[in-house]
Amino acid sequence: MPVSPTPIGESPKRNSKPSTRNYILDVPLPEAGIKPSGLAAPEGCKATTFVVSASRRTDIIAWYSAWLVKAIKRGQITLPHPFTHSPYSVSLRPENVHTVVLWSKDFRPLIENRYGVREALSIYEQLYFHFTITGLGATPLEPRVPPWTEAIKQLPEILKIAGHPLRVTLRFDPLIFWEEAGEISSNVPLAEPIFTAAAEAGITTVRFSFATFYGKVIKRGWNWFDPPPEQKLEIASKLVELGRSLGLTLYSCANPLLLKAGALPSSCIDGELLTKLHPRGLPAPTEKDKGQRKECGCTLSIDIGAYSMKCPSGCVYCYANPIRQ
Repeated sequence: MPVSPTPIGESPKRNSKPSTRNYILDVPLPEAGIKPSGLAAPEGCKATTFVVSASRRTDIIAWYSAWLVKAIKRGQITLPHPFTHSPYSVSLRPENVHTVVLWSKDFRPLIENRYGVREALSIYEQLYFHFTITGLGATPLEPRVPPWTEAIKQLPEILKIAGHPLRVTLRFDPLIFWEEAGEISSNVPLAEPIFTAAAEAGITTVRFSFATFYGKVIKRGWNWFDPPPEQKLEIASKLVELGRSLGLTLYSCANPLLLKAGALPSSCIDGELLTKLHPRGLPAPTEKDKGQRKECGCTLSIDIGAYSMKCPSGCVYCYANPIRQ
């Protein structure tokens, strides 16, 4: 489909071959130098248990599974607030945790039980999975992410671990456009093979949105493009239609415009859904998470990641990473 988007930033600059250093060992982790200040639950939370998010801020499963295992065994974790940097402690004891929501582009450490992470997470009654496959893995945009043809093979085992297809959602997110060699490139054409393979594996829901270009992302030296609203609607409509043909329900993540294309509003952490899916029907928090963007439909959770846990995946469009030189 033709695209005449608005340019953002400068011409792309290529980086040298990514480092393969072991980030589990040589990146400072959250508890260094932090004193606990009492166990925390989400502010305004009325439920007796809370939802743990691991994590919007870094890919814990792919890169910090050993750290996660140690935290679970301790039964709590102390973190710096992402903005105020004030320390707070979070209980990870199973009696306090309703659901652990896992976000990753590579669940192999969990599937293979590296560091004992699969066993460690088995103490929780419910796991919910956000599996991001953009189609850009093993490209300069996602240099240390598996290619989508390999990542998609993880889905059957993830579904097995989850125990219910509604506990696993595919994130084809973000939809992104950039100029390269005088032409507009995008991951949108990869939607059909990725959606098809996901549906065949048993996935029923997909989350998607268009990329948001934060200041630090613009400074990374790529020539990003942002399609005008009418073209976003055209693209979204075709994706929704494709999803329906495959039995997939598409949800728009914090992009209200896309609701006009037939996408449903997403609550990527949805307290009502997690309550319905819980093995014993325990209520999850359903209050809106005020710590997220205004357009975000997520309910309350506690994120146990930290921006100091740099993500070695190296995704150049990611808001959580510092500027990559």
